Amino acid sequence: MLTKETLAGIAADLRAGRAVELSPADFPCFSAEALKGNMHVSPDDLVKLSVALTAADAPTFERAARAVAEGDLAWLGFKVVFDPAAAQANTDNEVTKKYGDTGSADGAGMVFFCNDAKEIVSARTPSPRDVFQMKDITRGPGMHNEQFDGLTWLSVPLFDQVRVWLLGASDAAAEVSALAAHVGFAVTAVDYDPAYLSPERFPDVERVLLDGGNFDELDKLTPAPDDYVCVLTRGHMFDPEGCVWAVKHNVRYVGMMGCKGKNSTVHDLVLARGASEADWERIKRPIGLKFGAKTPAELAISIVAELVDVRYTQRYSPEARARHEENLGR
Repeated sequence: MLTKETLAGIAADLRAGRAVELSPADFPCFSAEALKGNMHVSPDDLVKLSVALTAADAPTFERAARAVAEGDLAWLGFKVVFDPAAAQANTDNEVTKKYGDTGSADGAGMVFFCNDAKEIVSARTPSPRDVFQMKDITRGPGMHNEQFDGLTWLSVPLFDQVRVWLLGASDAAAEVSALAAHVGFAVTAVDYDPAYLSPERFPDVERVLLDGGNFDELDKLTPAPDDYVCVLTRGHMFDPEGCVWAVKHNVRYVGMMGCKGKNSTVHDLVLARGASEADWERIKRPIGLKFGAKTPAELAISIVAELVDVRYTQRYSPEARARHEENLGR
């Protein structure tokens, strides 16, 4: 994640009239890997944006630095123009909301700040249509970025990835791993059997192999308070150990897969290992949103959907969380 020191340093250089060079290492949305297959944007576009920055852009980076310091749900966004004439000639279609007669406010790229509260900071005044797309950054790195001709939009989050611990290398956990990583979670998978906890089953995520043929070594690992834990051990054999570990470390979210009858047994084992009834009530069981999922892949959709929901609402105020629940009919 971008540090407040990096962002503040960029702002200080701009205010002092010094040239800055933004790097794909700090802004990975411009990396060759992230742009693979994108015919409109290349890493060179970040160089062009860097050259165009002036002292007027310093407040954008300063606001971004403050967002990092405050833990705000915010993004630093990039307007990338590849056809200036087309960008300025955009017109509304018959489906979307009308944004007036002005396309993009100008044919130039721009760096901007936007947070979940829809606060925007930029060096130039954007057109209403640009504002619409800037706000869409809060719905994902590229939501509707392809809607209008001549330009596109990229962003980097100003908040840490949420880490998800998958306790158990079950088939469901393997499916959750792939999907959770795809939607932006940092994933750590834990098991004691290398045949299940393999690079083929859990590619591109952190894997922790426990010794001893059981989950006794789980206590050597320490999750952060903001982490999520999914208890998905193979055959539910070590679900009690996983639940006790999660509640002992007071993680933000813990969920366990299983039927009511099995969960009753796990309840007794969890309490016998020192957890309280209040600890047990913190565990989401069964894990995931309910829509009749049965197969490992379907269960992964259910579980990751719930993780996404928790990820957004954890930063909401009580009022915003209540509106969120009402909008979803819950």
